[in-house]
Amino acid sequence: MNALALILARAGSKGAPGKNRAPVGGRPCYLWSVDAARASRLVSRTAVSTDDDAILSACVRIGVDAVARPAGLATDDAAVVDAARHALGALDDAALDPIVILYANAPVRPPGLIDRALDLFARTGADSVQSYAPVGKHHPWWTARVDERDGAVTPWDGDTLNHGVHRRQDLPAAFIPDGGVLVVSRRALLGEIPGVAPGPHAFLGADRRGVVTGAGDVVDIDTPFDLRLADLILRDRVDGCAAGAAGAAPLPAPSGGRCTP
Repeated sequence: MNALALILARAGSKGAPGKNRAPVGGRPCYLWSVDAARASRLVSRTAVSTDDDAILSACVRIGVDAVARPAGLATDDAAVVDAARHALGALDDAALDPIVILYANAPVRPPGLIDRALDLFARTGADSVQSYAPVGKHHPWWTARVDERDGAVTPWDGDTLNHGVHRRQDLPAAFIPDGGVLVVSRRALLGEIPGVAPGPHAFLGADRRGVVTGAGDVVDIDTPFDLRLADLILRDRVDGCAAGAAGAAPLPAPSGGRCTP
């Protein structure tokens, strides 16, 4: 593999303005994803795609490839695939394959997640590999409709409310993409896999695989609450590592995190 880690870090955000370079754990949010990419043993090259001039300048200083994203690809409704394709074209290296897409607003991810996804990608020959977290109590079987007029509750799906299950432990396993990592082949990203139905996720190809993370292993920042949560987790991790460096018993790093910059 000649894997490219591509970090997407646009300047704007409605849910949490400026989140991609907001201070998280004492440093700009996007740098946590840069570190994760650099810590991977299977990533060959790291690049950041952004329309944020401050991030572009910082990438030059720290020796990371920086791709200036056009304004039209940095809007709220711009597609991830279009930004990724633009960056791949700008880097102009036909050997880069696969592409590891990392969202800059996911600063908390477990160590080794990128390599787990790349290893599964290589072993299976899949078109894409994505990280998935267990949904826990927010399970689809417990999803309901509530009538806004009279408050009547009916099942979202099927005929039986809660599918007749009232204990979380009895729910079948269900998972949701958590934003920790997305590995996609170059052919899939460029829409070259035959037989894939058109749609916003067509770039994931036909053979889609997943690696499972633990509950809370990934924090994907969409709201100010997520931003505070990520800051708390990473400050705790940094403080625990500092305590260990000073000779005291270190605090356990969240989700098994290592003491890395």
